[in-house]
Amino acid sequence: MAASCVTKVELTISCENLLDMDVGSKSDPLCVLLMNTSGNQWFEVDRTERVKNCLNPKFAKKFVVDYYFEVVQKLRFSVYDIDNKTVDLSDDDFLGEFECSLGQIVSSSKLTRPLVLKNKKPAGKGTITVNVHDISSYLLSIEFECINSKKKQKKKNYKNSGVVSVKVCQITREYTFLDYIMGGCQLNFTVGIDFTGSNGDPRSPDSLHYISPQGVNEYLSAIWSVGLVVQDYDSDKMFPAFGFGAQIPPSWQVSHEFPLNFNPANPFCAGVEGVVEAYRMCLPQVKLYGPTNFAPIINHMARFAQQALQQNTASQYYVLLIITDGVITDMDQTRGAIVAASRLPMSIIIVGVGKADFTDMEILDGDDGRLRSVTGEPAVRDIVQFVPFRKFQNAPREMLAQCVLAELPQQVTSYFRYINLSPPHEPKQS
Repeated sequence: MAASCVTKVELTISCENLLDMDVGSKSDPLCVLLMNTSGNQWFEVDRTERVKNCLNPKFAKKFVVDYYFEVVQKLRFSVYDIDNKTVDLSDDDFLGEFECSLGQIVSSSKLTRPLVLKNKKPAGKGTITVNVHDISSYLLSIEFECINSKKKQKKKNYKNSGVVSVKVCQITREYTFLDYIMGGCQLNFTVGIDFTGSNGDPRSPDSLHYISPQGVNEYLSAIWSVGLVVQDYDSDKMFPAFGFGAQIPPSWQVSHEFPLNFNPANPFCAGVEGVVEAYRMCLPQVKLYGPTNFAPIINHMARFAQQALQQNTASQYYVLLIITDGVITDMDQTRGAIVAASRLPMSIIIVGVGKADFTDMEILDGDDGRLRSVTGEPAVRDIVQFVPFRKFQNAPREMLAQCVLAELPQQVTSYFRYINLSPPHEPKQS
């Protein structure tokens, strides 16, 4: 079962070189935090105090928010010059704003960016810095009173029946997912796309690869949903993207791990947008064929994860997103590949598109029992999460990402605890 990855984090705000909007004195800045988790609706979370006559404020008030890994939590920090006592900000001078996701802040620990005006032009030389801290901390008491409830009821002057003093206390730190991410762990995201013939002719509206006039299909929806969340945890945002099950030019041999950009030496795409563009460019250049083999692309990524075994700290973890329409042809080989990969810093997300029978996918997802290879070797840990896209066809796009990524935080922490690795640097606590 997926553990709920929700943690309270504390955001500390400071600014430099704010615009001076007051005559005879300096601006009196205040920062407002707004959040957006869906659509275009923003809501106010909290406000800092007003700092009088200061263009370089370090706000004492801290913002406390719930952090969810599997959700893109958009934040907007708006700074105003406050010259009255009203709550309404419409009559206050606007000094600039900054937008980002909470994931970007968490993965950076400290983020400094320029402030911009409503027209997106620079707000002078103004900048804003956001520091994040995990506030799940230890609470230690040195002394404990022993209370006898019956004596307390009978005796009016009863205080306690003694005091227990703790002389020595040793705490063993068990790192959380947030500790690893804030401590510098990178999630390396790779995409694998099914180009087998069972998807149908991409030129036909009945095909799962058919791109509608609105520019979407189920493959693109899955890439966007998962990629928009994961990209915040990869510093260079360069993602390898592969296809499998197609005949590719110029030899028209069937390949089960060809780069979407047809560049084996550099299969990386710039961000989620780059993966989408590579998919669109690749689609008309290949011939959909078969069979549906997963093992080659899993083994391909496992080779990179194998190299990460050399790491001395929890710095690298690999996430493979496979989007497929049908039944696996190489089930035995795939089971073996997953069992071998369960010993590596690696997770596999499978999104099933279309209306096929996905029974085999449920077997690979070890929720109902530990996956075993054909030789009987068990997986060391569960690294596969399968979700059928059809469950989310009429749901907001972020719902698919929440379900698909629900188990990933636990998979990351279970691996690094299994091999006893700490984050690259100690995450800040407050």
